[in-house]
Amino acid sequence: MRTTRADPQPADFTDVRATNLAVVLRHLRANGPSSRASIAASTGLNKATVSSLTGSLIEQRLLRETGLSGNRIGRPGTALALDGSAYAAIGLQVAADRLTALAVDFAGDQLLLWHRQFDGGPAGTGPGRAVSEVAALAQRAASRVRQQGRQVLGLTVAVPGLVEESGTVRLSPPLGWSDVDLRGLLAGSLRQPGLDVAVANHAGLAAVAELRHGGHPDLTYVTGAAGVEAGIVTDGRLLQGSRGFTGQIGRFSLGPAGSPTLADLAGVEPLVRRALPGFDPESLTDLTPAVEQVATLARSGDPDVLAALRDTGCHLGQGLALLANLVNPEVIVLGDHYAALAEWILPAAASELARNTLAPDAGGARLTVSTLGLHAAALGGAVSHLDRVDTGTLPASP
Repeated sequence: MRTTRADPQPADFTDVRATNLAVVLRHLRANGPSSRASIAASTGLNKATVSSLTGSLIEQRLLRETGLSGNRIGRPGTALALDGSAYAAIGLQVAADRLTALAVDFAGDQLLLWHRQFDGGPAGTGPGRAVSEVAALAQRAASRVRQQGRQVLGLTVAVPGLVEESGTVRLSPPLGWSDVDLRGLLAGSLRQPGLDVAVANHAGLAAVAELRHGGHPDLTYVTGAAGVEAGIVTDGRLLQGSRGFTGQIGRFSLGPAGSPTLADLAGVEPLVRRALPGFDPESLTDLTPAVEQVATLARSGDPDVLAALRDTGCHLGQGLALLANLVNPEVIVLGDHYAALAEWILPAAASELARNTLAPDAGGARLTVSTLGLHAAALGGAVSHLDRVDTGTLPASP
């Protein structure tokens, strides 16, 4: 997922062709079925080049002909579309309470979405057994899409916390993990040498999914399910930093040294604790029922619950202002459980965001709610492999 800087090198024919193949794929990804003439007109490539490129992509089963395109004057051309029949990509999402597996085909259509109860936290099974559970779910998902006749482009696992590019989970407080070589352990368990396995931070991958879904090149995705973390996209690229440790805004203290952190004041579990005084997090393996209970009480007008939601929104807005002042996003997307509670959190958050951002109108940042659900990071993990193909790294023929 990293873009590296290198000195300019002369481009050979292979480089140019790979770039042009990527141009064609990205055009069809963005615009849907198009004729060869339409692709040539939109991309600036000449018709002979487009004909050669699309022929190669059809041969590799990345494109397919869909019929006649009547969107131009004169004789209709044959429309081309992305072919979802030959390839698939898989994303897994690891949370303290559940595992999620999601697969999409090359056209981006969802093939499967599975949820499994999971206990990977400090008092749970520990990294060894937890990794075995993740590997087993990954194996099942890969087997399912292969049974459908598709080649797996790759598998990416989303994890909360600090994740190095190498796939080592340096620190994940929600899972109780430190220095876990998750990529290496998974690759060893799966025993599929040709399978591209990656591990990345869950907020960053959710931001990748939002980028593909909403198309905003400058966006920040904020999750409160495991502390408070942000995935930051600038100019269409995920911001990763030197080691991949970006977006940890939950560690920021809103006050003097020793004051509560943003995660303490604006995280989803602390909110549930304040809104439901009798709530015992150890009694649940999934926060969703408790979040739904908070929403139900808010709809009924419970004053204590409404106050807890308003306070959470205020503190969250202060944290979002920090992000707006630093990276000036076009859109700030509230994800996971924040989305279910946005009706009550968002007004206070938007007010604090505007009040604490130096630029007028929060620098143009618009606060929105994700529609991708609790599996946005799994989706981002899957589509990250489609992105690799769309930028010119084509798979071996199935």
